[in-house]
Amino acid sequence: RLLAGGTDLALEVTQFHRELPVMIYVGHIESMKRVEVTAEHIEIGAATSLSDCYAALAEEYPDFGELLHRFASLQIRNQGTLGGNIGNASPIGDAPPLLIALGAQIVLRKGNETRNLPIEDYFLDYKVTARQEAEFIEKILVPRAQHNQAFRAYKVSKRLDDDISAVCAAFNLRIEDGVVQDARIAFGGMAAIPKRAAACEAALLGSAWYPAVIERACAALAEDFTPLSDFRASKEYRLLIAQNLLRKFFLELQAPEVETRVTAYV
Repeated sequence: RLLAGGTDLALEVTQFHRELPVMIYVGHIESMKRVEVTAEHIEIGAATSLSDCYAALAEEYPDFGELLHRFASLQIRNQGTLGGNIGNASPIGDAPPLLIALGAQIVLRKGNETRNLPIEDYFLDYKVTARQEAEFIEKILVPRAQHNQAFRAYKVSKRLDDDISAVCAAFNLRIEDGVVQDARIAFGGMAAIPKRAAACEAALLGSAWYPAVIERACAALAEDFTPLSDFRASKEYRLLIAQNLLRKFFLELQAPEVETRVTAYV
């Protein structure tokens, strides 16, 4: 097992009383802790702590920065890594829905061989990923923001701070002359994996940015997801919240002067 932050791996001991196998610590490998901003991407080493990711991501995408403020606790953000939040393949990880909506890629490495994979293709099923034997996540490539891009992210949880999402949503749209030209919408907490809302996106693409279209896209979310009920939220509540977050996104773009950038909580 590769270990960088270890904030999730430690739970296997404290909660499940498992004996961990031999581990290799990668938290001191400088090339995996580097954040570089190029003309096309923000390149983030997989062992970079969430705190060290903050400046670059918040500068490019303010809503990503807002969500990182609510990511667990300060101690966890200082220790936990962006690569680990992806690699553990949790359906309620906060970063993956945002990265999926942004069209991010991960670089998987095995020896001297690397391959780039869209992050949405990394998650196959609950805790099942496309990572092959002996591969590890080396870095994350987040596309730079475009001038005509509208990106928002929202986290719904029972507490504002230090809590796990019931639903996490990310919307990334390109609207030109009042028509939706491109749409990437992703959710966490709505399925066994963080995933895109394909039917919702299809309902928006090529359509005018009007309330009736938003309602059609909200209805399409019921085709994209059949969420489960658990102690965080019922399936009905999760679907309604997902729909309401799309409505919230629409209202914020319509009236930016009253926009609230603070993510939602119950």
